[in-house]
Amino acid sequence: MQDLTDRTILVTGASKGIGRTIVESLGAHGARVIAQYSSDYDGVVAATKNIDSDRKLLLRADFSDPKAYEGLWNQTLTWAGKIDVLVSNAAVMPEAALTDSDEDWATAWNQALNINASAPAFLIRKAVLHFLETGGGSIIGISSWAAVRGSGNARLGAYAASKAPISALLKTIARNYHDKNISAYLISPGVVRTAMSEASARSLGGEEAVTASLAMAEWVPPTDIAETVTLLATGKLTSLNGSTIDINGASYIR
Repeated sequence: MQDLTDRTILVTGASKGIGRTIVESLGAHGARVIAQYSSDYDGVVAATKNIDSDRKLLLRADFSDPKAYEGLWNQTLTWAGKIDVLVSNAAVMPEAALTDSDEDWATAWNQALNINASAPAFLIRKAVLHFLETGGGSIIGISSWAAVRGSGNARLGAYAASKAPISALLKTIARNYHDKNISAYLISPGVVRTAMSEASARSLGGEEAVTASLAMAEWVPPTDIAETVTLLATGKLTSLNGSTIDINGASYIR
């Protein structure tokens, strides 16, 4: 069991899927949790229902607004005073193929880059500046194997591309700020059992077709990612600083 009673953790995209499971795990291990959501208030309430009221804060921030990260960070610090860990998880998966209309492609591209890359990058910068003032902290980014191998779905080119910038940013942070007690980790999941992945599977012939393509013929449970985040959030595994942790059931080994 990991004891997080002395840790204050900001989690983005906390209302559903991987983010919801992360929040549940962190809360169960005693962390103070700031749970960011975009529109699914009921989802974030459900995700944090087992966390005591004095250990949680629910904050709405729509990352399609390029300045939303500022309000989120300021409200977080007003409530918490100090942040120990940022879990950058929020993401969207807009679909548009290169062969679609200019308008459809541009919409998907801009949405993916704004929400999956730009907003997280500026929020991560806020965290690094804060950690430099407070003596250190950790950033855990949730990426995707699509960022390194490309997507098998031609309609997810924008999504795959948008997942690569944060990977490079976190590796840069790990290489340059480790002497300031700042750690950065990247978790790169394969096909995770979430509503977003289930929707994407429909473009690839359905869930059975996707499952048949996986080495272990099973999707990654979100709890596997949440438990990994919980372990990293302790701040004890400093030797993993800069690591990319692949969680894909042996479907992509590198």
